Amino acid sequence: MKIIRTILVLVMVMATMAQGRIKLVALPERADSIVRLDNPQFTLIEEERVLTLQQGVNKVDFSWKGVNIDVDSIRLSVIDHPDEVKLLNVSYPPNEAALVWEISSNQAREETVRISYLLGGIDRLVTYKAVADKDETQVDLKSYIVLRNFSGEDFDNTQIVLDYGQTFMRDIRHEETKQLQFFKKTEVPITKIWTFDARSMVWDPETVPDQNIGIPVSYRIVNDKKSKLGDNALWDGKTRIYQNDGHDSTIFLGEDNAPMTPVGEKVELKLGNSRDIVVTQRKMDTKDINKIFTKESDYRNRRLVMFDREELITAKIENFKDKTATLTMIQQIPGEWEMLDCNMKYTRKDNNTIEFEVKLPARSADGPAKKELEMKYVIRHIRANQQPRVINR
Repeated sequence: MKIIRTILVLVMVMATMAQGRIKLVALPERADSIVRLDNPQFTLIEEERVLTLQQGVNKVDFSWKGVNIDVDSIRLSVIDHPDEVKLLNVSYPPNEAALVWEISSNQAREETVRISYLLGGIDRLVTYKAVADKDETQVDLKSYIVLRNFSGEDFDNTQIVLDYGQTFMRDIRHEETKQLQFFKKTEVPITKIWTFDARSMVWDPETVPDQNIGIPVSYRIVNDKKSKLGDNALWDGKTRIYQNDGHDSTIFLGEDNAPMTPVGEKVELKLGNSRDIVVTQRKMDTKDINKIFTKESDYRNRRLVMFDREELITAKIENFKDKTATLTMIQQIPGEWEMLDCNMKYTRKDNNTIEFEVKLPARSADGPAKKELEMKYVIRHIRANQQPRVINR
């Protein structure tokens, strides 16, 4: 027993004389800490510790166990006396979750240093709650962040910094989940949008009378100053959408997963399908022109090599609502093409996709408001054995 006690005393004396291990789990040694959630993919930890340094070269052993740290991300910076305390080098003991800093000090002192690293096991979920007014012209928008700590590390009275600039002081214990409201905007303007995508939707509802064909409807929000937003990108997250019913209560409209929305971009929150607007689209004419054949002496042996194709598309749009409405129409034209004639303005989204935004008046006593799209285009240089895939539903 005496030998064991002597060894323990010697170990304690040696630990006092040498620089002790600074472990992530040793909470008393952390003077301050910040959990930064600016990046949706990574969690940056910044912590301040006070080191007791001797004059000359000091070896500081930083180790972690059961904690998922990106070793290449660990950084140390001197806060109090950066001109007099220098980090000389860093070494990594083999087969250990540890590193050793060699720090030079021109005199004995207590020095505050900041240690930063990327820590795994802290994830976050972002959720939104949008409550539209009765006229569906604006929403009150709230956002919550759900933090889940499975890092193996406890953070007491930690400063949590979000991308939006908000700061919270919270305890985050290992295996703990916390929900924080970090975003609230009132009277955010919205536009109710119906979207007809010709690439995937039925062109003529009358051809499928046994199906209830509706057009997807959504609320469009623009992430800009005009909409009382635009300070930061909106994180992706599940969004629950409600509407005031005019009687001091709300009704649930739907749920959607909002994508990451940069400043200046728009997000559309889907509510479901609606029969208030009906689109009937048809291909009225197809004609192959400018045909090129192989040069054969015998006319009967000639083979078609290449040609152009003219197509005429019409779409009848009917609004059965007693309010004005906005319909987004997405059309796809395969291959190399040129628009010959179109009675509506469109935006070219990519090589094969164009988009129309059609403003529809409210229905009248005589029936639904109607508009008709007509576009004629030519697809160039179609090879006879590689005809473009034509969507015609």
